[in-house]
Amino acid sequence: MSDADAGAAAVQDVEAEKKPELSQLEHEGDVAADYLEGLLDIADMDGDIDLDVENDRAVVSVVGDDLGSLAGPDGEVLDALQDLTRLAVLRETGERSRLMLDIGGFRAQRKSELVELAKRAVETVRASGEPESLGAMTPFERKVIHDAVADAGLRSESEGAEPRRYVVVLPA
Repeated sequence: MSDADAGAAAVQDVEAEKKPELSQLEHEGDVAADYLEGLLDIADMDGDIDLDVENDRAVVSVVGDDLGSLAGPDGEVLDALQDLTRLAVLRETGERSRLMLDIGGFRAQRKSELVELAKRAVETVRASGEPESLGAMTPFERKVIHDAVADAGLRSESEGAEPRRYVVVLPA
């Protein structure tokens, strides 16, 4: 085995170690669901909790009527609840979680809007051959844009500092 092959194998081994197992992700989802059910009870709100695993992360969705206040303006409350839910999972499991929380379909709707924004930016960059800067975005929003741009065959980079970090779509 060449040094390059050995190095590539070592990188794959490290990446495999970092990749959470399905049972661990399901456990994270269960812990998150218990925590969120408690919050819903305290807030005297009704909602069903759906659990899934996507892209090596637990996805927890709270669905129901009148959940807009739990998402808040521009998803600010949702982001805070996601952070609190991740802390609850950390407390229970001792492991940092990358779980994604959605409430009332807010993130799903926002993701759809961002994919359309990325498509328009890709078209502009292809037509002009010049980089296109987008507005400030949350980490979730930037990730959606980066994925959509990569799927279209172009590249993108994040620039700036939080909370004004933004994405630049670059020509191929």
